[in-house]
Formats: sequence, C-alpha cells, structure tokens
Amino acid sequence: MAERTDRLARASTPDPGADQGPPRCGFVALLGAPNVGKSTFVNALVGSKVSIVSRKVQTTRMLVRGIAVEANAQLILIDTPGLFAPKRRLDRAMVSAAWAGAHDADLVALIVDAKRGVDDETAVILNRLPELRAPKVVILNKIDLLEKPPLLALAADLNASIPFAATFMVSALTGDGVGDVRAWLAARVPEGPWHYPADQLSDAPLRQLAAEITREKLYDRLHQELPYASTVETDRWTELKDGSVRIEQTIFVERESQRKIVVGKRGQALKAVGAEARREIAELIEAPVHLFLFVKVREDWANDPERYREMGLEFPQD
Repeated sequence: MAERTDRLARASTPDPGADQGPPRCGFVALLGAPNVGKSTFVNALVGSKVSIVSRKVQTTRMLVRGIAVEANAQLILIDTPGLFAPKRRLDRAMVSAAWAGAHDADLVALIVDAKRGVDDETAVILNRLPELRAPKVVILNKIDLLEKPPLLALAADLNASIPFAATFMVSALTGDGVGDVRAWLAARVPEGPWHYPADQLSDAPLRQLAAEITREKLYDRLHQELPYASTVETDRWTELKDGSVRIEQTIFVERESQRKIVVGKRGQALKAVGAEARREIAELIEAPVHLFLFVKVREDWANDPERYREMGLEFPQD
C-alpha cells in the first residue's frame, strides 16, 4: 500500500526490451488555447486520468506530466496551462510556465479545437511558435463535431502559416486518432533510457493528484457560482490498518461569501463535491477512501508566493 501512495502506476508493465529497437524517451509539450481539450488528450494518450478536465477555463495551473508508453518509447507529456492573455499574477505565472515547458521540450504539439478554429488566442500562439526550435505538429481535436470539408480547410490554413511536421485529426473524448499520434511521437523522441519506471503514469504525487480531482469536482458543480480564485490542498494522507486511506483536504477561497457558496445550504454542495471526489480518488489509488473536506478563507491567496511554489509555478514579480 505504501508504494501506491508514492506514484500512480499502470496495471500492467510494458516491456521496452527486445525486438523493438533501442529505447527512446522524450518530452512532448502540448500547447493550446483554454478548453481545446489538452487535458482530455493527455488522459487519452496515457490511458488513465492524470490531468483534470473541467468546463471552466484555465483549470490546469501546473505543468502536469503524464507518462505514455508506445513500444520502445516513453513519452513524457507536459500538459501546460491554456495559453491566454494574462491579466492577474496567477495568469502570468501560468502562461510563463506553459512557454517555459515548450522551450524545453523535444517535440511540441499545438492542439486546436476544430469547431472553434483559429480564434484570437490560437492566433497568438501561432505567431509565437517559430520561437520554439523543437519539431511541431498540429492536432485538430473534437473532429466528431465537424464535417470533413471544413476540417481539411482548417488543416490547410494552419499548415500555410507554420511548417508543421505532421497534422492529426482526433477526438480525445472518444479516442479516435489518438493512437496514431502516440505512434508518431514515439518514433521521433530521442533515443535514450527511460526517465521513469515502465509502469508509472505521472510524476505528480498522489496527494497532489487527489487535490486536483477535488478541485475539478468543485468546478464541475459550482462552475457558474464559484470564482476562479479557489484552490485545494491535501493536508494529511494517512494509510489505515484496514488498507483504506484517510485524506484531509482544505478548499481555500478569498472571501466569506465564496466559502458559503462552496459549503452550500445545510452543507449540501460540499457533501456532493466530497462524494464525487472520494469516489474518483478511490478508483485512482485502488483503495477505499475516507475524504474530509474543510473550507477556509485565505484572503488574497493568489498573491502568496508559497501557493505558487506548491503548484510548481514561479511567483511573478510586479
């Protein structure tokens, strides 16, 4: 049980050995505007949930690394925060982290919502892509929502603006086309030893993933009422003798009025969030979970350097 709390692992371990050529390993940065489906695509490539998915924009705040395996290759997927025009300090930190991750990657994949096409935010990314030296691919996501002619026209327009090494059309939600992307990336990451054990799915600690799951459920249930400035921290993770895990988490908001929204009438909103998060965390760690949620007001937490360090972000100076 102790090992399971250290990292998230695959149920079966791929063999990177004989008859597949030398081992390969590399970092793949996924860029795109908010809500184009990057987190869903990462989860599809890995084959398990390692990044949260929400209808609320800008939910990914840190460089989540999912780890996918294809034949002899290990792909370390950097699910960057969505790129957008930053307004607040947290926004600036997220955008800075996204570009930093892209500059360090071996391959870069631009994900475009096929139905939205090249909106203003995607256009800004396209203008900056030439700064990146790594080979680039474009992935048109959500192709199940569009007919073929406009898809082909969008692909042609994108390739006219940037010399992409390859173009893919996928539905991250259904998995259609995802295997083709994984195989292409696996054949082109550099030769070299794997950075992580063969069965590992993410380099994020489970207590961090658990906090992200609770934050996702919070946004899913309260996305219209809950302001963007909220965060979740896992305070305690205790393995019990019966094999279950007791987890204590705190939801931080900036004002008392926000705390009341999260708790809800007679505590119903918080109970619902807790039940959904507990169920998914239990599936993640394959053990019964006792989840205890607390809501506290921490004024101006989005300007606290310590919170940024916990999210793996650099604290931007004014």
